[in-house]
Amino acid sequence: MNYIRMIILISSMLLLVACNETAFQAIDDQQDFIASVNILEPSVTFYDEENELMATWDLDKAYTGALLVGQDALLLYGHQLEQAELYELSTGKKIEKFNTGIGVTNALYDEHHQLIYVTNSKTNELTSFSITGDMQNKVKLRNYPMSMTQHENLLYVVNYKDTLLSVVDTATFTVKEEWPIESSSQGIAIIEKTGELWLGGHGQGSKSNDQVQVLDLVTGVVKKQIKVPLMPVTLLQSSEEVVVASHGSNMIYTVSTQGTITWQQEIAANPFALAYFQGQLVVAGYDDQTLYFINYDQVTEHVVTGKGAFQLLVRERAS
Repeated sequence: MNYIRMIILISSMLLLVACNETAFQAIDDQQDFIASVNILEPSVTFYDEENELMATWDLDKAYTGALLVGQDALLLYGHQLEQAELYELSTGKKIEKFNTGIGVTNALYDEHHQLIYVTNSKTNELTSFSITGDMQNKVKLRNYPMSMTQHENLLYVVNYKDTLLSVVDTATFTVKEEWPIESSSQGIAIIEKTGELWLGGHGQGSKSNDQVQVLDLVTGVVKKQIKVPLMPVTLLQSSEEVVVASHGSNMIYTVSTQGTITWQQEIAANPFALAYFQGQLVVAGYDDQTLYFINYDQVTEHVVTGKGAFQLLVRERAS
């Protein structure tokens, strides 16, 4: 009887361990996709080149963001979670944990150095991790670092609840400069051909922001403003244009790199996320849980996605 009880106990323990090891549907490593990260009912929904649903990862934690790491890994993180987790797309299995601490607001992958940069609103720090989850460096920034982008060896980090943007040297991991900006700034893009940094934002208090600030990429001096009401919080750049999502008015603007609005249209309910996929512009509606596919300034298709579509991820392999 003791032997039988032992076998039952061991079997139960193995079953419990197996149940605790989360594995998602595998994504073919040769498959191009666009994925919507949905945060009201946490999930990641993957769509193929025909805009057809390929897979849904239903998440059991309150993840608020995700990051593609290389071609075959997805980092999931949450503002109220102690750890971020790295999953292998081709198997759907968890491969690493990152001890980020509570407060993660954003993550960015530096492919050249194979480092992941993480901003944290609780510690007001920028931290670098190896892709195996080992912490490398930390630097203190200002209040609530969030939006960030990289150009050459510099990271430009917007401190959302502050009036300074931090320019961080990735080689020394120190703050090289601080530029004055508007409080509640959000959404950032670097335009290499004009040597500019474009910055959007919510606005503060009863005064909503209605423009994108254009800063000199070297000095941080404001060169001009582009009026794109209301609350332009997401910027997506290509070589010839910048697409702006103004979520306060549900407007999408296409702006030339010289600052001229070339197209505008009301699309989606509360648009937060933009991406290019297979030559199309894709807009995600946070409130209407819909992805809008746009070709030549016309909405050609829309598909229903998860609740709270907050971020879009794209993988396009070279043919």
